[in-house]
Amino acid sequence: MAAGGGGLALAVALALAVGAVGLWALLWRRRAAGGAGRVCVVVLGDLGRSPRMQYHALSLARHGRDVALLGYLQSRPHGDVLRSGRIRLVPVADLRGLRVGPKLFQYVLKVIVQAIQLLYTMLKIEQPTYILLQNPPGLPSIAVAWVACLFWRSKLIIDWHNYGYTIMSLSHGRNHPLVQIAKWYEKLFGRLSDYNLCVTDAMREDLQVNCNIKAVTLYDKPASYFKETPLELQHHLYMKLAKDYEPFKAQDVTEAGSSSAQRSAFTERDERSGDVVQARGRPALLISSTSWTEDEDFSVLLKALEGYEQYINEGAELPSLVCVITGKGPLKDYYNGLINQLHFKHIQICTPWLEAEDYPLLLGSADLGVCLHKSSSGLDLPMKVVDMFGCCLPVCAIYFECLHELVKHNENGLIFRDSKELAEQLKMLFWGFPTLEGKLHSFRKNLRSSKQLRWDESWDQTVLPLLGQ
Repeated sequence: MAAGGGGLALAVALALAVGAVGLWALLWRRRAAGGAGRVCVVVLGDLGRSPRMQYHALSLARHGRDVALLGYLQSRPHGDVLRSGRIRLVPVADLRGLRVGPKLFQYVLKVIVQAIQLLYTMLKIEQPTYILLQNPPGLPSIAVAWVACLFWRSKLIIDWHNYGYTIMSLSHGRNHPLVQIAKWYEKLFGRLSDYNLCVTDAMREDLQVNCNIKAVTLYDKPASYFKETPLELQHHLYMKLAKDYEPFKAQDVTEAGSSSAQRSAFTERDERSGDVVQARGRPALLISSTSWTEDEDFSVLLKALEGYEQYINEGAELPSLVCVITGKGPLKDYYNGLINQLHFKHIQICTPWLEAEDYPLLLGSADLGVCLHKSSSGLDLPMKVVDMFGCCLPVCAIYFECLHELVKHNENGLIFRDSKELAEQLKMLFWGFPTLEGKLHSFRKNLRSSKQLRWDESWDQTVLPLLGQ
């Protein structure tokens, strides 16, 4: 009951605050709309881990727009963003020190402080024509962006990646008062936008039916730098990673003429020709990426790897595995604890944080991708799979409702439902590795011939018309 009362108080306080500031903005807003084509791209999160919004900024800059990219500067954004003369990074401080009182009080206080801080930051920039906002998180950013648009006489565009209230429900349950308030808030303030983008047709239909919001589907597409990595670049990357991560180091350098300076676990440089070749008996490289949150259960992958190890122990003709899980997030320490309890003889696991430029190179070097993303709403698609497909990397992905919009079972990858099924798929795909025959090869062949759209082409067709060129 206390949570419900606190949640109601939060809703009333937020509505009153936004209403008051909105009235002030209407009275004081600038007389002339405009902004000379400038766009403010807003992420109430880490910019370095928000690739889609970085892509938006780059596309806008490519079409001559000046972009203020607002967000937390925790991880380094991609080099293309940093080098662009038209993109200016506007830092927003991450509020981590609000740890006083009960959790509900902390949450209410954080929302209020974030709202004030974000509005102050958005009103300091030069007047934009458009404010393009990532959702989630939408509380309080949707309301704040709407108020800023009133002040600037700008247009508000919301890019719906998912629903914030469904992510919140993973921790609190769907019937929790805060979740219900977040749902009400998202639907109410979401309707105040001028334009809406979303990531799937399923989400577009849900926004229309349940929220009365008309959106345009802009599928996540890989950027141009997501592609297969040439062997020379693979070798350079492996040697770089071997300095910090044991699984990338050459395991046997005792053979005549071999040297750790010329070999990685996967590649070696021929001393006579100077060419890079695949190392004999190399392990298979399996990669996954994650934000280490509740919507991805990595115990499924760990149990599947236990099954894979058992297949090898029973005599199956399977290669050793190097499993790389990239990313940052709140549950990383928990899963690293589970990984440290495993004692594999044929599998090595590492969990690095890669530089933005190295991540696509590693995807383009891998043999198989694994995706554990389960959408909290059932309406969004994992961008990591999009990037893997851009690198012509076949994928095993865990099932959820609209996954078929991206992963075509038995065509560009496989869909599994539990750890046992994933272990069987790994066994089938890696049987007799590294021969060129089999499902793994046919999936990669299909991806190469699919000629999928890249982000720039898709953005020009979908978003550019909304901006009136």
